[in-house]
Amino acid sequence: MLRKWQSQCADAALNKYQSGAQHFLCLACPGAGKTVMAAEVAKRMLELNLVDIIICFAPSTAVVSSIKSTFSHILKSSFCGGLGSVGNAYTYHNLMYFSKKFWDSLQRHRLLVIFDEIHHCSGDSLDNANVWGGEILAQVQKYANYTLALTGTPWRTDNVPIVLSNYTNPDGEICCDYIYGLHEAIIDNVCRKPKITLINSANLILSSDHASKSYGSISEFLSETSVSYQSILSHPEAMRYVIKAGCEKLREIRKVNSDAGGLVVASSVEHAYQLMDILENEFSQTATIVSYHDRESLSKIASYRQGTSEWIVSIGMISEGTDIPRLQVCCHLSTVKTELYFRQVLGRILRVNQRINQEAWLFTMATDELTLFSKRLVKNLPDDYKILQNLPDPPPIKIQGGLPYPSFFNKINELTQEVERVLKLDFNAETLSSGSVAENSKNLKIDSLHQKVIDAFLFSST
Repeated sequence: MLRKWQSQCADAALNKYQSGAQHFLCLACPGAGKTVMAAEVAKRMLELNLVDIIICFAPSTAVVSSIKSTFSHILKSSFCGGLGSVGNAYTYHNLMYFSKKFWDSLQRHRLLVIFDEIHHCSGDSLDNANVWGGEILAQVQKYANYTLALTGTPWRTDNVPIVLSNYTNPDGEICCDYIYGLHEAIIDNVCRKPKITLINSANLILSSDHASKSYGSISEFLSETSVSYQSILSHPEAMRYVIKAGCEKLREIRKVNSDAGGLVVASSVEHAYQLMDILENEFSQTATIVSYHDRESLSKIASYRQGTSEWIVSIGMISEGTDIPRLQVCCHLSTVKTELYFRQVLGRILRVNQRINQEAWLFTMATDELTLFSKRLVKNLPDDYKILQNLPDPPPIKIQGGLPYPSFFNKINELTQEVERVLKLDFNAETLSSGSVAENSKNLKIDSLHQKVIDAFLFSST
């Protein structure tokens, strides 16, 4: 059943298109169901005979798979680019491999292009665009009759404008056509009310051959030493403490929701296997690892989504767009400490389902950044991520050429598979130097671990 906000947003998009506009930008919080809304827009435009073909782009193969399934269900039509299909979905990587012949073949069709998590594509001109943004400006904008852009985090950490977006001048705030924030989603029972548990230590002791020094918090330790954050995340006591806290909360929720699941966001493959070992051998939990290195990850995610096992451990695979409503607990142990990534990870446990218990708990370390992000969850756009008009443009990035393809959808599925094999690139994954981390872990002692719960939404959601 279509939610009220999704129907209203679809109405707003359709009204804007019918008034002569080409672009529509929707900001909806992670977990609210942007893909369903986009599919509803596509359905209505097909019914009104406004478009012939729909093409979707998303940042990862996992999200593309989810889009294909959702659109196929709502449009009641194949959505894989084959004979009789009304469209297809691709990763942003594929943009670089569509030739001019491919785009020219679309001139005979009325085209709706949908961008999921559009913040991955930057630039208001070819001079400051990234590769994906450049392709959108040079090709998609030229051939698309309509575009629908979606995001739950409408900013970029490099302060470059998001492609196809308008900003206020001189304030630099993004202008969205429809906004549905987490505050509204919680009130409407569309998203769960999150609680963030920040884990800290009152006694971190760093030893060397000559001396040792004690630090009263993780924040103090990171600011006064050159030791990496990874050394804390990979420390046996820290890993054990966070995993234990997550397991206890998940066990409590599963007393009511028997299929409730937990997500562990690891910083590397090695780190993931360390965490999985703790889950399985110390806390007797069932767990699955999914990695951008593993060709079976999509099938593993699909199996976990429909299953009842307890944990899924991810390295760069489940940060945004992946829909697993039974996830209610997350242990965020990635070295990535940007607000954009923090909110994307949090969004994985916010999707409301039909179960009785609708708690959402995220466990992470009490760094300065993560503490700040937890406290200002109610904001759609952090002040320090607004576009500053006086910033110099970054150097231009050359746009790569495409491969020749004779007609629309001709061998596109083969192309997609080949591109995904070659371009298994994940910007959130961090490499882990096992030697340096192991050495720091030997010299670092972490005692007196404790928790602090932050509830950024103090109002009642009922």
